[in-house]
Amino acid sequence: MAKQPSFEEQMSQLQQIVSELQQGNLSLEESLNEFKTGMELANGLQKQLQNAEATVAHLMKDDGKEVEDPTDSRTDDGSGHQGYRSQFSGQGFEDGQDDNVDLF
Repeated sequence: MAKQPSFEEQMSQLQQIVSELQQGNLSLEESLNEFKTGMELANGLQKQLQNAEATVAHLMKDDGKEVEDPTDSRTDDGSGHQGYRSQFSGQGFEDGQDDNVDLF
């Protein structure tokens, strides 16, 4: 079984692919193959980053509780459904009030 390349090696490969595509010296078929490979690498790298973030969040505990990600805009409204916080929360928009906000 072959050893999987490290995150850094995969990132370097992705950067090489981007550089080759930007130069525009590849045929259409070669460009499509490189693009496909690049997308697969990018998706794999994204998953690795998400796993690393989850590991760090799990390790960083405050009073025995996992620390919430302040950039995570998902909320739990108690109904068992995850929703997303509105950028307008706390401004009267979510409670049905018509605040007559001028947009222009």
